[in-house]
Amino acid sequence: MFLSQRIVFQVLKSCGGEIRIGVGERVRVMVTMEESPRSPEAKVGLRVEDLWDVQEAQLSPDEKLNACFESIPVSAFPLPPSNQEVEIKSDTTLAEAVKLLAQHNILSAPVVDVDAPEDASWIDRYIGIVEFAGIVVWILHQSDPTSPRSPSRGSAISAAVNGKTSAFEHETLGLESAMTTSGNFFEDLTSSQLYKDTKVHDISGSFRWAPFLALERSNSFLTMLLLLSKYKMKSVPVVDLGAGRIQNIITQSSVIHMLAECVGLQWFESWGTKKLSQVGLPMVTHNHIIKVYDDEPVLQAFKLMRKKRIGGLPVMKRGGGSRAIGNISLQDVQFLLTAPEIYHDYRSITAKDFLTAVRSYIEKNEGIFPMSGELITCNTDCTIKELIQLLDHEKIHRVYVVDNDGNLKGLITLRDIISRLVHEPRGYFGDFFDGVLPMPPNSRV
Repeated sequence: MFLSQRIVFQVLKSCGGEIRIGVGERVRVMVTMEESPRSPEAKVGLRVEDLWDVQEAQLSPDEKLNACFESIPVSAFPLPPSNQEVEIKSDTTLAEAVKLLAQHNILSAPVVDVDAPEDASWIDRYIGIVEFAGIVVWILHQSDPTSPRSPSRGSAISAAVNGKTSAFEHETLGLESAMTTSGNFFEDLTSSQLYKDTKVHDISGSFRWAPFLALERSNSFLTMLLLLSKYKMKSVPVVDLGAGRIQNIITQSSVIHMLAECVGLQWFESWGTKKLSQVGLPMVTHNHIIKVYDDEPVLQAFKLMRKKRIGGLPVMKRGGGSRAIGNISLQDVQFLLTAPEIYHDYRSITAKDFLTAVRSYIEKNEGIFPMSGELITCNTDCTIKELIQLLDHEKIHRVYVVDNDGNLKGLITLRDIISRLVHEPRGYFGDFFDGVLPMPPNSRV
């Protein structure tokens, strides 16, 4: 039988099957019910489905979802693939840490204290989570000495390493100094003894690790989903208290993948078939999108991401209206550090230069790196389900909403979607956050 690609996708999600690509937009499907058992993520969806059917009739769909997720422990969340189970030792050099994060295509990893005793509890065993965001801060400190009015590279980094200056509070990289950053700078940086010798624990002030918040296996899915959305955590460690180790790290991306595997289930379809506008998306409209222009230095883009605490931004063509030509994310800092030679011939690295060089490098190393710099968009009439499938398929963290002419109308992140899946009941967390992290301005706890 011949089906449209979208219907084929739905069939395969529901019962598994073999695709044989035909001509044009049509494909032949040979469905085999006994093959392709449901994924671990889909099994979680089935568990929600079972709970959904027994919820009290007077509950609204949103209240039903909350109740379902509150009834499932985070220990039920599938473990990551073995190639993503990465821990970084505290005495690992920064260069090695960057390579590990890039090789495994992950944004962060827990840092194990090499001085902790064997019988240490989890809270003493781990000193935090190192992220690309923290590494970006470190890079910004290195970029400042290119200005003749700035302190020497050694004194600047020495102050940061020794805790004399807060990495998040110290404003560096003025526009003028960023403009003078040439392609040679990154080759010099990555070949320097400073970069090779700096340890992960030396840049602890740059980590977004404080405080180190983790969940126990018995905590609920609802708690995890709220932390990843309303409380803006990009990942949530789940600890095994008995073993004193992190058992799982649940990310926003892994939650989106779980939702994508739930297509076809009643509870998901009742929510996922809604249009974006029906659930209040996009939350960030076009006039509030943080952006960088193509002729601005690429480090200005990373500076904005660090200052505004965002994971990426669009690159706009100067004088080109509201159309974007690309996207730069925090993870793209890996291309400044793992392949600095691609910028060797640039007198200064603008955002446009960065996009061009990275795209060329990725094409030459196809299969090693996921595509970066591409602007992934959706229309305003998109449904939540379609958006989730797009995010999961492209392995990205943000989608730009555009009109029929390609003009930016808004921005939707993984966190935005998760925040529309659940809501926080009044008083839900109680004293959970006492002394741990600040409350959001609109918290009702």
